[in-house]
Amino acid sequence: MCGIAGVYRRSDRKAEASVVQKMLAAIRHRGPDDTGVHIQQNIGLGHARLSIIDLSGGHQPMSAQDGALWITFNGEIFNYVELREKLEKKGHRFSTSSDTEVILRSYLESGDECVHEFNGQWAFAIWDQAKKKLFVSRDRVGVRPLFYTSVDGDFVFASEIKALVEYPGVPRKLDLKALDQVFTFWVTIPPRTAFEDVWQLPPGHSMTVIDGQIKSWKYWEPEFALADEASANNDRQKTEELLALLEDATRIRLRADVPVGAYLSGGIDSTFITALITRVAKDRLRTFSVGFEMADFDETAYQQEASKFLGTDHAQITCSTRDIAADFPEIVWHSEQPILRTAPVPLYVLSKLVRDSGFKVVLTGEGSDEIFGGYDIFKEAKLRRFWARQPKSQIRPLLLRRLYPYLPAIQRQPSAYLNNFFRVLESDLASPFFSHLPRWEVTSKSKLFLSENVKTGLGSYDCISEFQQQLPGSFSSWPEFCQAQYLETALLLPGYLLSSQGDRVAMAHSVEGRYPFLDHRVIEFASRLHPSAKMRVLKEKYLVKRAAAGLIPESILNRPKQPYRAPDGRSFFGADAPDYVRDLLSPEALRQHGIFEPQSVQKLVNMFESQKRNATTRDDMALVGILSTQLLMERFGCSC
Repeated sequence: MCGIAGVYRRSDRKAEASVVQKMLAAIRHRGPDDTGVHIQQNIGLGHARLSIIDLSGGHQPMSAQDGALWITFNGEIFNYVELREKLEKKGHRFSTSSDTEVILRSYLESGDECVHEFNGQWAFAIWDQAKKKLFVSRDRVGVRPLFYTSVDGDFVFASEIKALVEYPGVPRKLDLKALDQVFTFWVTIPPRTAFEDVWQLPPGHSMTVIDGQIKSWKYWEPEFALADEASANNDRQKTEELLALLEDATRIRLRADVPVGAYLSGGIDSTFITALITRVAKDRLRTFSVGFEMADFDETAYQQEASKFLGTDHAQITCSTRDIAADFPEIVWHSEQPILRTAPVPLYVLSKLVRDSGFKVVLTGEGSDEIFGGYDIFKEAKLRRFWARQPKSQIRPLLLRRLYPYLPAIQRQPSAYLNNFFRVLESDLASPFFSHLPRWEVTSKSKLFLSENVKTGLGSYDCISEFQQQLPGSFSSWPEFCQAQYLETALLLPGYLLSSQGDRVAMAHSVEGRYPFLDHRVIEFASRLHPSAKMRVLKEKYLVKRAAAGLIPESILNRPKQPYRAPDGRSFFGADAPDYVRDLLSPEALRQHGIFEPQSVQKLVNMFESQKRNATTRDDMALVGILSTQLLMERFGCSC
């Protein structure tokens, strides 16, 4: 795992090594083991390396064909061993043992179509000297980031935006439409980022740049079974098929020339992956987890039970509200966008524990909830549709209260409030976003704090309509359950879970995360399943639980769903609150940046300080969103 950067300048301009080196310096945390720069006339490629495979021979940028091809690559191609064997049979000769060279020779064999052969997580750029072409690609689900911009005809790219803004002429300006998207979906809609004129290559996309002309295309997208074609399948057969796929996905993700550990959260998914690792790992597995001082968030008992059951060498760290407040500025710096939750902070703390323990690679259970229907939002949509069949029922809406036993605020609300919040209007039922409308509505309440200037600047902009225009053509024919899954995998998974809670917090401490559930073979298998194989009545992840049965403790297999959470707004107030909180939320600082209305924010701050009432989910998201936006403006020196 690494950091990459580069520039493809106009033909009359020579690339400068010093500029590329400055970009790399901004992302050295991604690759502290080695750096390299290649300059070839108007092309500059840079690489900051985290050595994991072929420690001695994998230096980058790497070349092939006597320098006719050059690559800078961030990621891992897990099936590189098998691909290398195929390529050798076709006459290719290798000079290293790295997966990087496999990419280069696959490109020589298949050109831009080579990405279809890869099972992995990647962001890379290949310079093809003969064609004067820069070929850029990002993995199917967006595990690894890739950003780009154009400056006076120069195409500039990097793993992180902080490297891009080191290039002369790249603006540091907040994109107001992106802010509106974050305060609706939690993320920006690719290719937009939080910064004006800075773009991200969407997951599952490739791109070519030739003489300043940029062309991008989608090479992969999960296609769900059509509603009239999907049918219930044999549970036993499908369980065996899933288990075999996950075993192989886990096996190839253990390929490394350094020790590999695992995260053990105490939930089904991470425990299942850990169990699969122990079946093939030669040495005793090292596992890592994070606990909380506050009992409402802590899962330590389950983590210890899983470790004891599986016989792992376990290490744990405890995260406090003080830690969350202290490290939150670093999270925003690494996330490079406003965030509405503090949940990335404990994972940042955890990755430091991993690195301090001498590990560079961890496997996790991320992705299972999205592709196998584990989130409460899927149950919620199902219950709301059930309620819609008898809209006057007084009993059916009460079922919604049972979905969130871990959210005291919802339990305290009167039935009339819940009925209004979870309401099912005729217009809602007709919306392609039925499953997500309540969530997006709650999140959008944070926009009430925007300044009048920002509201004027946004005008009639409608981010939901913009996103609707990007839906796949076959979306309307998918089962309703699968439509909800697509919304999670297209937005929240790559934009937040694999970014702010994934790549960014892990790579901040030079740790690579690997995700067996996000093997494209597993995703494609899941997309072909009938929804009842994912959620049987209201039992989430039905097939996953069948596959995990006997491999993990019964108490974990059957425990109620508890999503990963962390203390939010309350973390930033109290006697030991850091000075930056009061400074950035002061009327003076708010007026200076001009994003939020000072009086409204002050009322919110007073509510948290006085603790006269319990904060709601809406309060927490607003407070964290406002503070993270202020931090982003401050740390990046942004204008509005």
